Amino acid sequence: MTAPAAKPTACLALADGTIFMGQGFGAEGEVVAELVFNTAMTGYQEIMTDPSYASQIVTFTFPHIGNTGVTEQDDEAADPVASGIVVKWDPTDPSNWRATSDLQDWMSRRGRIGIGGVDTRRLTRAIRLQGSPHVVLAHDPEGNFDIEAMIAKARGWKGLIGLDLAKEVTTRQSYHWTDGLWGWPGEFAGQDSAKPFKVVALDYGAKRNILRSLVGAGADVTVLPATATVEEVLAHAPEGVFLSNGPGDPAATGAYAVPMIRELLDRDMPIFGICLGHQMLALALGAKTVKMSHGHHGANHPVRDVDTGKVEITSMNHGFAVDAQTLPTGVRETHVSLFDGSNCGLAVEGKPVFSVQYHPEASPGPQDSAYLFKRFADAMRDRRVA
Repeated sequence: MTAPAAKPTACLALADGTIFMGQGFGAEGEVVAELVFNTAMTGYQEIMTDPSYASQIVTFTFPHIGNTGVTEQDDEAADPVASGIVVKWDPTDPSNWRATSDLQDWMSRRGRIGIGGVDTRRLTRAIRLQGSPHVVLAHDPEGNFDIEAMIAKARGWKGLIGLDLAKEVTTRQSYHWTDGLWGWPGEFAGQDSAKPFKVVALDYGAKRNILRSLVGAGADVTVLPATATVEEVLAHAPEGVFLSNGPGDPAATGAYAVPMIRELLDRDMPIFGICLGHQMLALALGAKTVKMSHGHHGANHPVRDVDTGKVEITSMNHGFAVDAQTLPTGVRETHVSLFDGSNCGLAVEGKPVFSVQYHPEASPGPQDSAYLFKRFADAMRDRRVA
């Protein structure tokens, strides 16, 4: 005799009325967000704590989520930022020597909702065909859900267009970052004793491994809030400025970030941007950004270097893109996605200014593009010598 199916304790309601039932884990409650899918096979903790996922729920296409547990060393921010996760199989007990907790307890303590037992392949196909939907995810151990109210809330949510989320995830005050990259058997390297390059990092939602990578390239990093003025940046006498990743609509964040970046561009200072920082730089140079259908989220995205023809496998997480057709004279496209031809990098002719749409610092990887941090350091070294 077949055992009766477990009563659903979680519900995912899409704005088009589609309903997915499953088993809830993590925090109880309800959240409304945009639903995306991520194709990475590892790094679920880094994804959950990536500030770029603010106001988004992540569907993992890889079924084994939670099997290595969690450890504080892998956090990309102090707390999870993604609103919730959707997985095929319920998370199992962790089996990894570095684990300090299991995923379910970690999510419960951090107030994040998960749903397991979902046909993630069907859900991913729907996202690819119809775009990233607005959804409501609810977890109730008693299995009581007001489906109609959930659908109505998903339909009523305005979404990410026009939403400035960088102000919500940025640091509230400046701080100095000293940790370098992680190494065996589990320690973060310190700052090099050689004279470091003074770098100011604008925090639009910066991942910790970006800051570690800057230190690893020889930088002395001071992190400033997203709303920092050019006077506050220059007060630290930087030799280079870094523009970080982050969530939300770049046009909304650009309302205060773009004027400051334009003033920096007039000073011929080395500038390096990643993800939202790439979009901020593009806007400051006069280009435009557009909302993508379902965005790029994963660790297997092929990108072609226009100058060398080299193909790099990269990590990506963005729902907006720079419109390459709007890049002005004097700004060239340096990298292109081989998935859809979208812009993935730019450089300013005659200036040490460049940016990429993907994540060269990605942890756990890939690391094909880590050379970009050395390129930034070389630009600062050349300027120091000059």
